[in-house]
This record gives sequence, structure tokens and C-alpha cells, in this order.
Amino acid sequence: MSKRKGSVLIIDDEEEIRESIEMLLNSEGISTGHAGDGEEGLKKIEDNFYDVVLLDLMLPGKSGMEVQKDIKRIDPTLPVVIITAIGALETAVTAIKEGSFDYIAKPWNNEKLLVVVGNAIKQRQLMSENVQLRRALKERFGDANIIGKSEKILNVLYLVTQVAASRSTVLVQGESGTGKELIAKAIHLKSQRADKTFVPVNSGSMPVDLLESTLFGHVRGAFTSAISAKKGLFEVADQGTIFFDEIGTIGAETQAKLLRVIQEKEFMRLGGIETFKVDARIIAATNVDLKRLVDEGKFREDLYYRLNVINIQLPPLRERKEDIPALVEFFTKKYCEENGKPPYRFSSEALKVLMDYHWPGNVRELENVVERAVVLAHDEIIGRNLIPEGIISPSSRFATLSSFPLSKDTSLFEVTDAFERRVIVEMLEQTGWSQTEAADNFRIPLSTLNQKIKRHGIEIKKKRDRVNV
Repeated sequence: MSKRKGSVLIIDDEEEIRESIEMLLNSEGISTGHAGDGEEGLKKIEDNFYDVVLLDLMLPGKSGMEVQKDIKRIDPTLPVVIITAIGALETAVTAIKEGSFDYIAKPWNNEKLLVVVGNAIKQRQLMSENVQLRRALKERFGDANIIGKSEKILNVLYLVTQVAASRSTVLVQGESGTGKELIAKAIHLKSQRADKTFVPVNSGSMPVDLLESTLFGHVRGAFTSAISAKKGLFEVADQGTIFFDEIGTIGAETQAKLLRVIQEKEFMRLGGIETFKVDARIIAATNVDLKRLVDEGKFREDLYYRLNVINIQLPPLRERKEDIPALVEFFTKKYCEENGKPPYRFSSEALKVLMDYHWPGNVRELENVVERAVVLAHDEIIGRNLIPEGIISPSSRFATLSSFPLSKDTSLFEVTDAFERRVIVEMLEQTGWSQTEAADNFRIPLSTLNQKIKRHGIEIKKKRDRVNV
């Protein structure tokens, strides 16, 4: 079924102009309505649905600028295209800064008017689809904040719906930044355990002893600082869901204990002999090939098959670029609200740059770019100039030797040392300051990366919360 052509309300006090625009739009299959002043136009907007408003700035009574503010109060997502005389372009620019979609100067070019109206209709329909999609996903997945309408992400969500009602373990696989924890939360929220606890465990960020104590708890005296008994996360997750992020990083001894929990549904606290029964659904995630780790003897084969009962593969953002506009809209709204700014939007040129980029850091990297742009923006239209150069020109994404000033007194060690430090910082920023993910991307052990971070005196920022899919 083809998408509807759209509907446009024309607010202009000159009947000849209204009729001329109506004839042009009607000839393209676009339905129209009209009003001779602002009050009549606002009444029609309250009583009818329109995709676009063509608004003359010079109206009798209430001015076009005042009418635009009222339109945004009635329907914040309704695009307004300003009609203005060539001599009043400054006012049109002001109107755009206050939320207009675009402007048309009198006398207008019919072809340009149709292009502007067509683009505004597309934006309105896209925003309407996104609202409907979020409403449907909210009903299906609670507060998981899953954003997307591409075939690949919808297939993932269908699989989430199918597996949520079961008790089986789930293995979520995908690159860093694709939103694996959000999928785990969606499974939990859709399951019969939704009113119980969801417990995330960052498996790769803790030493073995600390991880085991965190998971299984400990008895008093189990180690030097164990001055009292403590529950572990498995006890906290009883009747709920426990989510293991970066499952491929856990050690062999912990793997054996985890296998026992899956098979026997019981465990012992660290240093204790009492057995505790537990009923927690296990969901694990990894951004590495676990089967390869099994083949290399780094991951237990029996545990792998116990975890991989149901496998969900999350697509990277570059394979579902049609979701980028909805994600950008979501993150823009989020960070405008967090920073106390009015509603911003990305220009079509800026959005095209984001659509053309390959996003190696996936949704997390996109979120970082949008947050940065919102924080730095002073106008409500975010332009290409607020997008990092590494996104506009991917070849300049990482530092190059040409960016380091060389002199006859510069040693090779100084240059390579500074270069290494900058590349590490840029990778950490891309991964939301996750050392484990950065080490995976660099294909070096986590311990090696941590040594380099310490040697370079890099201050680690707080790891970002998981991103929206």
C-alpha cells in the first residue's frame, strides 16, 4: 500500500495566494485546507489533522510568529513552513530558529515549494511513525527504550517476544555498543519475572575473587576483609533475571561454578559449605566469538552449549541505517531535556552525514555524537558544523602522525608515545570508557591496555549507561 500524499493547511489572508497554492498542491494529490487569519487556522488545527502548515508571517490580528508559537503548543511535531516576502527574510530566519521547518519567499518557485512541502510531509510522517512505534514497543517491552523499525531489529524484537515466556538461557551476541543489555532487559520485562529483580553483572570489570564473591556472596572470614557474611547477586536475582555482560572474560574456575548453577540451580557462598537453591533466569552477552574461544580452550564447551540454548544476534548500526533518524530524534530529545534546552533537531544536511557514516562504535557512538552536538548547539537547528570531523571525514577519525609537530629535537619515542596515548583516549571515548570493550577492539589483553592507561596517566571517566538499540 502506498503512503498517503499528505495534507496541508494554508494560513494566508490573501485569497489569491491561498487558491494558487491549493491548486498546485491538489495537482500533486496533496489535500489542503485554508484559513484567512491565525485564529481560524488554530481552530482548524485543533479540529483536524494536518501534515504541514504553510503560514504567512504578515497576518491581520495575531502575527504569524505568535500563531507559530500557538501551533507548537497544540501540536509540537507539526512542521510549519513560513511564507514571507523577500524583504522580510530576517524574520523568516528568526522563525526557523524558533522552530519553523523552512520558509518560502514570495513570489515562489513552484518546484521549490513542492520540494519543501514534500520534505516537511516526510518528516511529519516519520515522526508520527516513530511515536506509534515507541507506543507499540512500550506496550510490548515496557521501559526498555528500544528504538527502531528496520527489518533486522524488528526480527530481533519478534524473537524477544518468542523467548521471553520460556525459562531457557539466552546468549545475546553483537558488537560493542549495539545494545545487548537493552535486549536482555526487554526479555525480562516481557517475561513472567518482570516484577522481580533484573541484575546486570559486568563480568569483565572484576578480578576473579571479587567476581565470585559478588556473584555467590561470602561467609565471614572467607578472606581478610570479609568481616561479615554477604549475599551475592544470584541471591538478589532469585525469581528474577541475572544478566552477564562480556561473559567471555570470566575465568575457568568461575565458569565451572556458573555451570553448576545452571545445571543444579544451586551454589555455595565463597568460603562456605552451605548450599543455596536459586531460581534465576540467566541471560549472557558477548561481543566476541565464544565458539572460537571454545576451540582455543579458553571457554568451557559444556558451559557454551548451556548458555547458547537460544541465540540472539544483534545487527550493527551500519546494517540498519534506516533506524538512524529515529535514534537521532530520541537522543536529541533526551539530551535537550537533560540540559534544559528547547527542542532541537538536526538539519537535513547534518542527518545525511550521520546516515553516511559507518558507525564502528554503533548506537553508543551515535549517542555520544548527538549528546555533544546538543550540548554545544546554540540554535535549534543542529548543523553539520557540530558533527566531529572524524564523522564527516572517517579517514581523519584517529590521530595521524601529521597532527604531531616534528622538529629536529623530537625523538621517535616521544612521537609514538603521544600517538599511542591519543589513539587510546579516542577509542575509550568511542566505547563509552569501557576498558574491556576498548581492549577487544584493539585485540590486546585487558591487562595490557590497563598498563598503557596507567603509563600514559589517562584519567578514566565513569562508564556510560547502556545505550538504546
